[in-house]
Amino acid sequence: MNNILFEVAEKSGRIIYLTKERWSHIQKHPEMSNQLERIKETLISPLIMREVEFDKDIRYYYSYFKDRPYAKYMLVLVKYLNGKGFIITAFYTNRIKGQK
Repeated sequence: MNNILFEVAEKSGRIIYLTKERWSHIQKHPEMSNQLERIKETLISPLIMREVEFDKDIRYYYSYFKDRPYAKYMLVLVKYLNGKGFIITAFYTNRIKGQK
């Protein structure tokens, strides 16, 4: 599986991986080009992890990075299939979805 860029165990111990194809997609957000370690950090030690209402197999992982000039929350979207998670996308956002 040389298509996999990395695998990490998330907070509850489940394995999540990032493919080279998804990393290429994530890098279309210019601010994400050098954020691989922060993506891993967000999965291993999230500020908040949320289930998505419309799909019980998708989780939102958030971390807060105070050194960012704006959009300080990183959001990593993960889809779980057969007990393993794969990263769909990751980007910075101004707020945590569902909070005012």
